[in-house]
Amino acid sequence: MASSDDDHQYHPKDSITAAANGAMVTGTAGAFVAAVQNTLTKRNVGPWGVFTRSGGNIAAFTLVGGAYGFAKNASANLREKDDSLNPTIGGFFAGAIMGLRVGSTPAVLGYGALTAIVMAAYDFTGGSLRGPKRDEEMDEFERKQQMRKNRRSPIEETISQLGEGRGIYAPGYDERRQQKIKENYGIDVPAKSTHS
Repeated sequence: MASSDDDHQYHPKDSITAAANGAMVTGTAGAFVAAVQNTLTKRNVGPWGVFTRSGGNIAAFTLVGGAYGFAKNASANLREKDDSLNPTIGGFFAGAIMGLRVGSTPAVLGYGALTAIVMAAYDFTGGSLRGPKRDEEMDEFERKQQMRKNRRSPIEETISQLGEGRGIYAPGYDERRQQKIKENYGIDVPAKSTHS
């Protein structure tokens, strides 16, 4: 039987493979962006314009992805922790490479800091734009019923926050209404039994 220390033991990650994968993915995206830019030029620069005219974009995208993948996994290996600080470090290096194209130190630091913050927030919130992953074994109906139970508040709490009226009535509302109308206006109202 495994001890609790084995469950939290860090497993090293391959930084070179992550850098190569990141460089290939973002390099492909950079080639696509360069092709779109080449297509939208006013002058006819030919098909090789993707590499000659917009090749800097391909190189920048490739370097950004490679630097992110390498720095993220290298920092995880050096620190022997897998937390949100690793994407922050990787994001800083990736953003710094984007800032190098501008050519000033404030741009390098600013782009690095912005990318680090965005990547840290993305990783900290679960690393998905679609929200947390759902349990595949739980039935959808049961999941929604459980969500309703978690979010349902007692009627007394709702009435204390919102007050009565607008379709929200506490038990004994008709009697209180009848008494209030009698005190204020002197009219005897017959009691309704729809809100109890």
